[in-house]
Amino acid sequence: MARSIYFFGAGQADGDAQQKDLLGGKGAGLAEMTRLGIPVPPGFTVTTEVCNAYYAAGKVLPAGVEDEIEAAIGRLESLLDARFGSPEAPLLVSVRSGARASMPGMMDTLLNLGINDEIVAGLARRTGSERFALDAYRRFILTYSDIVLGVPRDRFEEALGRARRDAAARLGVDATRLNSAELERKVPDSLLDPESLAALIQRQKEIVVGATGNAFPDDPRAQLGGAIRAVFDSWNNHRAQVYRKMHDIPEAWGTACNVQAMVFGNLGDDSGTGVAFTRDPSTGERRFYGEWLPNAQGEDVVAGVRTPHPLSRSGPGGGAASDDADDASSLEARMPEAHAQLVAVQARLEQHFRDMQDLEFTIQRGELFLLQCRTGKRTGRAAVRIAVEMAREGLISQREAILRVDPGSIDQLLHPSIDEGAPKRLLARGLPASPGAATGQVVFSADEAERRAGQGKAVILVRSETSPEDIHGMKAARGVLTARGGMTSHAAVVARGMGKSCVAGCSAISVSQGQMAVTIYDDHGHATGSIKVKAGDLITLDGGTGRVYLGAVPTVPAALSGEFEELIGWADAVRRLRVRSNADTPHDARTARNFGAEGIGLCRTEHMFFDEERIDAMREMILADGEAGRRRALAKLLPFQRGDFLGVFREMAGLPVTIRLLDPPLHEFLPQDEAQLEQLSKAMGISAKELRRKSQELAEYNPMLGHRGCRLAITSPEIYEMQARAILEAACEVAAAGIEVEPEIMIPLSMTRRELAITRALVEGVAEQVFAEKGRRVDVRFGTMIELPRAAIMAGELAEEAEFFSFGTNDLTQTTLGISRDDAGRFLGAYVEAGIFAKDPFQSLDVPGVGALVELARDRGRAARPGLKLGVCGEHGGDPSSIAFFERAGLDYVSCSPFRVPVARLAAAQAALTAESARGPRATD
Repeated sequence: MARSIYFFGAGQADGDAQQKDLLGGKGAGLAEMTRLGIPVPPGFTVTTEVCNAYYAAGKVLPAGVEDEIEAAIGRLESLLDARFGSPEAPLLVSVRSGARASMPGMMDTLLNLGINDEIVAGLARRTGSERFALDAYRRFILTYSDIVLGVPRDRFEEALGRARRDAAARLGVDATRLNSAELERKVPDSLLDPESLAALIQRQKEIVVGATGNAFPDDPRAQLGGAIRAVFDSWNNHRAQVYRKMHDIPEAWGTACNVQAMVFGNLGDDSGTGVAFTRDPSTGERRFYGEWLPNAQGEDVVAGVRTPHPLSRSGPGGGAASDDADDASSLEARMPEAHAQLVAVQARLEQHFRDMQDLEFTIQRGELFLLQCRTGKRTGRAAVRIAVEMAREGLISQREAILRVDPGSIDQLLHPSIDEGAPKRLLARGLPASPGAATGQVVFSADEAERRAGQGKAVILVRSETSPEDIHGMKAARGVLTARGGMTSHAAVVARGMGKSCVAGCSAISVSQGQMAVTIYDDHGHATGSIKVKAGDLITLDGGTGRVYLGAVPTVPAALSGEFEELIGWADAVRRLRVRSNADTPHDARTARNFGAEGIGLCRTEHMFFDEERIDAMREMILADGEAGRRRALAKLLPFQRGDFLGVFREMAGLPVTIRLLDPPLHEFLPQDEAQLEQLSKAMGISAKELRRKSQELAEYNPMLGHRGCRLAITSPEIYEMQARAILEAACEVAAAGIEVEPEIMIPLSMTRRELAITRALVEGVAEQVFAEKGRRVDVRFGTMIELPRAAIMAGELAEEAEFFSFGTNDLTQTTLGISRDDAGRFLGAYVEAGIFAKDPFQSLDVPGVGALVELARDRGRAARPGLKLGVCGEHGGDPSSIAFFERAGLDYVSCSPFRVPVARLAAAQAALTAESARGPRATD
């Protein structure tokens, strides 16, 4: 480890924007802004390598690091003519985390570090404000005790509540009937006088002694050492681990730690703090967007404790209507010079970094300082719009635009919206913090959200404001509603990143004691009544407008934007992999085609048999004593199957349709409970006892590896005969109508050439009969799924019969790993946590294992049959990281669910561009 500390200040920096891996995103941004001459408080970054070494040594800082930190503090003192730990010229610092990937709110930040009883007096003298100094001190004690000493924050909140009630009595405010949220609105921190703050500080110190047995540390250097260790520790706190898993951030990256001279936004009405984005992170609109609070510190904005004000007279954007009060409280109105400077800085930074930037700033007595610059989190809709518009503006190329959008985030564009024509009861209005409509049961805690969601219930997490501790509940919930906070609060930023609907800053609601009180307002803003909403009640959020409705409100499907169509058009022009869809019905096929599917890669015929009109005939076939009885039942199913295929072929005119013949074991179609069994007994005229006996005969100990797939055709060929006839009759009928049809018949679970030879002869025999009856022929391909390790190993022999392979990666993963997908949920999480698997192998392909079998089958199959068509039809066909592997492996297509088709199209383009880049440079467009 060559060096541990990178300094920045006075227009010079040891690091730059290219060193995110070492300095983290925050540290690299601070270094780059310093180099650009943007006003940044000086400081230094402790590298991610130190974090990793700290963990490797059992949470001990490497030798020499503390000496480097001391030297960096000395440089800060020289630059600022201040002294760390001195009452005469006190130097206070902030200590912040900063990983290479943005993780908003997931790790820890401490402000006002370096203060004690003596220094607080010196700070009061130097700033001329005793109240400010004491407020800084009580804030520091609270955060340091919580983050470093492990004293629960709620103990301090109780003390703060008592201080507020004392202040309320002094101010003549009746607090007897106010809950904590209402009391905070009536008596904000700014109304606590020096005497109240001094008493509160003393009480905080008593809490620390009671909780730890030790006095609060008053040595600034000891405080700094504890804070740096705490920031490194926060890399592995629960919320950070959850967030990393959600966003595929490797644990090995570690976090950097940034130590920076404090600037104060809470020095009075000429000071303030805020968060800004160079473009709207919710919609992507090209407008300067953000919020600020006067006389506040940065934590006040992101924590949502106070509802912030817009930066510009036009309001915060994102669909929120501005009014005269917004304009008067905007930064533009209150501090026009600082606002103008901030507007110029944000424009320069976006041009420099060539992407939308997330900024944090503080204004100290009229002077602007930038505290952070990083690539901004955005919704999927905003990501598409920003990428396309930046390409149109010439800021980036079309290829860069394709690579800028996370394919997974496209799911957000497909979220439903509120049906404006449906009846609904408006409950309240807040800020439209994250788009999409969501309906669910109200829950008031993250743990309860996780518990109910685990039971399959849709929930809406309702909080006064969220904190990073709520991350697991936000993940489980369909949407988030907060009483406080703005468009850049924790709830808003995290919900947008997750693609969850969120309404923030809904001041009409008050959350207390397991229920939500809602004040009802008329169109003129006058209170007209109130309503209580309890846990379990249904509400609906419209994250695009900020409206909250009582009960469930119907939704309408999402409409894709023009920018999306433009981006996906660019993607289609560069991708090599074709994208098909898994679709079992004409409706699914239509949906898939509307999303740009280039065929059907998997049509599962078994899903067609569960309809009420068909299941009885299916069960009759299964329970028949011999072939004659089975054929009579199959004759009843034939017209249904033919009708299904007619609809699918018409919807996919001109595109290939791969139909998998019956795959699951037959017992899955039989009744699963006594009531159904009795009903079937009466319908078929067979005793319930006989039905139970037959059902027990068909039951299997391990049905995944039992009598299923092509094994059904070996023992009961008439099943596949009926299905082949239905497919081919439908194909001939569609072709006779002048519609181009491309049927592909796929045999599941094969492992030997002989199985395929038998089933191919069966299909070809039926085909000749149908063609003779219909007086026309259609081209039909014959292929198989590769779902077993033996099939991959024997792919050369299988290819002598099969014209195409489709890798059924769901079952191939199960049979390769020896893990049942249905049972893996009990332990796979522990495997991922332990690093045995980087990701759940049923969500993202196990490339070293299953991927090796795919490559083996590719090589042996194409050696036997050059030009053998290869595709994928498992869930991995819609997973971006798996698609990257399929591109490298040279497969021809992937197939996924209809709503994942746009994701796969973009991911396939990104995989092609990445592969091209790895092969060498090319001219830019």
